[in-house]
Amino acid sequence: MATVEKMPMLAEGYDKLTAELKRLKEERPLIVDAIEEARAHGDLSENAEYHAAKERQGQIEAQIADIEDKLSRAQVIDPTTLSGDKVVFGATVTLLDEDDKPVRYQIVGQTEADASAGRISYNSPLGRALIGRRIEDEVEVTVPSGDRYYLISKIEFI
Repeated sequence: MATVEKMPMLAEGYDKLTAELKRLKEERPLIVDAIEEARAHGDLSENAEYHAAKERQGQIEAQIADIEDKLSRAQVIDPTTLSGDKVVFGATVTLLDEDDKPVRYQIVGQTEADASAGRISYNSPLGRALIGRRIEDEVEVTVPSGDRYYLISKIEFI
């Protein structure tokens, strides 16, 4: 029997997915109306509005199924309830790069990752390299631009 892999995510990510699902479900009837209106124009073989509406309907249904799957497997984690001296999902980690310049990342789920906002996925190369490490550990990460080295200087659960 297949096991269902849980998807860790923060409450914020869960809420964002829930809001997107609600928005898509509200768009459903509008697409059905567009299909009916396009169908009323006659010959469907050369009806661009009809084909565009049907394609959009397929996209929405696929997105809804994907989000519902993610939400059903969601394991919501509150980082403020965590503690310890190891990097785990939800931890905010301050690293010193090769120039001793501090960089800060929070380890989050795949749907919440945004490197420019300091949020990296636990599945990313850096996220995988950090999980399980402690303060003062050196971390080597191979990224497309080459090997990077970091020193873990702080682990927070905020």
